Amino acid sequence: MTTPRRIVVAISGASGAVYGVRALDLLGAAGVETHLVVSRSAQMTLLQELGLRLPDLAARASVVHNAQNVGATIASGSFRTLGMLIAPCSIRTLAEIATGVTSSLISRAADVVLKERRRLVLMVRETPLHLGHLRAMVAATEHGAIVMPPVPAFYTRPDTVDDIVNHSVGRALDLFDIETGSVRRWAGLDRDPPERVET
Repeated sequence: MTTPRRIVVAISGASGAVYGVRALDLLGAAGVETHLVVSRSAQMTLLQELGLRLPDLAARASVVHNAQNVGATIASGSFRTLGMLIAPCSIRTLAEIATGVTSSLISRAADVVLKERRRLVLMVRETPLHLGHLRAMVAATEHGAIVMPPVPAFYTRPDTVDDIVNHSVGRALDLFDIETGSVRRWAGLDRDPPERVET
């Protein structure tokens, strides 16, 4: 039986809500069914950073789940998905995943993805990192998650913030083997690099 082209997208309360919103847009354009979960803190971040409210995202997602509804479809391993992307992933969410504590639908769905040996990608947004953060990343990785902080790729010579966001989200979706057309692929070094500008 073929797994449906279906991904869980979670937006937690860390700065960088645009990553989750852009993931919904790119997945929708690629014909992938999306199941969205937005934490209470993320709703505040969405409003602060993008001027968006949860109802504004309804048209971008196939299904929107209440973050406290641990009885949702995505809380069960029998609901088949390609995996889950948490973009951005707060340190609190990371810690819950690392310890197996499932206090919300986001951490429960992530735990389900791990136990079913599916792909879990965490776009962790925090800096600088103390030892507890690093240990949580190690623990999550040992459980099977992929920790992928949204680090800009400047070899693409981005012109805008949108270019940076698109590339970061596109690379995260590469991990699910989903082509979005938003990634400028590395083709080797230019023969004639731009002249260095002295400052």
